[in-house]
Amino acid sequence: MRENKALGILFSNMHDSILGELTELRTTGSVPYGGRYRLIDFALSSMVNSDIMDIGIITKSNYQSLMDHVGAGRAYDLARKRGGLRILPPFASTNASGIYRGRLEALTNATEFIRRNDAKYVVLGDCDLIANIDLRQVINQHIHTGAYATLVYKKEEVFPEDIRDTIVLGIEEQTDNIIDIRHHPDVKGEQNVFLNLAVFEKNVLEKIISDGKSHGHYSMMRSVLQPGIGKLNLKGYEFTGYSHKISSMKSYFAANMELLDLEVRTALFPKNKPIYTKVRDQVPVKYGLNAQVSNSLIADGCVIHGKVENCVVFRGAKVGRGATIKNCIVMQNTIIGDNAYLEYVITDKDVLISDSRTLVGYETYPTYITKGSRV
Repeated sequence: MRENKALGILFSNMHDSILGELTELRTTGSVPYGGRYRLIDFALSSMVNSDIMDIGIITKSNYQSLMDHVGAGRAYDLARKRGGLRILPPFASTNASGIYRGRLEALTNATEFIRRNDAKYVVLGDCDLIANIDLRQVINQHIHTGAYATLVYKKEEVFPEDIRDTIVLGIEEQTDNIIDIRHHPDVKGEQNVFLNLAVFEKNVLEKIISDGKSHGHYSMMRSVLQPGIGKLNLKGYEFTGYSHKISSMKSYFAANMELLDLEVRTALFPKNKPIYTKVRDQVPVKYGLNAQVSNSLIADGCVIHGKVENCVVFRGAKVGRGATIKNCIVMQNTIIGDNAYLEYVITDKDVLISDSRTLVGYETYPTYITKGSRV
């Protein structure tokens, strides 16, 4: 066994409520992104690229699309005889619904999965983060400092609409000690924002889960880490690369639009650390004689006859003759009719926009069309 072998645990549903209709029929982890990816691809790829080959995904509800996407883990090199990928569905408890309220309660569902693994460390992560992180560096710092827990954070600006899903850390600059943890703080400007990524020793985490279960605790942050400030050796690890935390519909729209920047794509998709996803073999994009495309990402299988400007277009979408779409996210198999006009619109999968329809949102409040809708 490697001395620094780690087990990965991902929470796929932890941020469903903040994305509203986007997660009405799917988990946060299976939210589409960037023309061909799902949000969970970034967490899984970061773990695989960091030699974490045992990964459990804790689910709660609406996880059919997640299972369809990740399958047995073949796309991530996780379809293995030993270890690999495992889906951990909701647990049965005295609560008839079996629905957990927080990460600590959710981890009781993974107790046996954790206990049977021979890893020495456990990496806990959510699926709301778009980033490509070398977790080996985080684990090595955790080992070197002998920390009780190491929490990954990034210095970034906090906006009012994101406060609902934000945790801010107080960090002692010289020692990286965590001296404060604040939930949903009334703050502005640059802050140390927790990226919902943490490292524990396995035996420490097992004790936390056991104690939490016996005391009826359900929140890792409120019941363990916040009370441990000044008592436990809590360390912060600053991530300085590109990241975008999905904490609202506005931030989801912005994250997709940022992909149109070459510098962002270069930082997020380096050749030595690829982002893996489910592969679909489709034909290249077909452009009509009058098609006009500028500053857009268009996936395989699309048919473009109209004008596309500053858009992210997913696989199999069709843009009709005379149609214009600007600053839009067009998901898989959406059909946009002839002479339609869309600006600042997010269409979910299998949407039909009829001929000559006009839909206009705003950059800070894009119009969202639910999956399978007819407009």
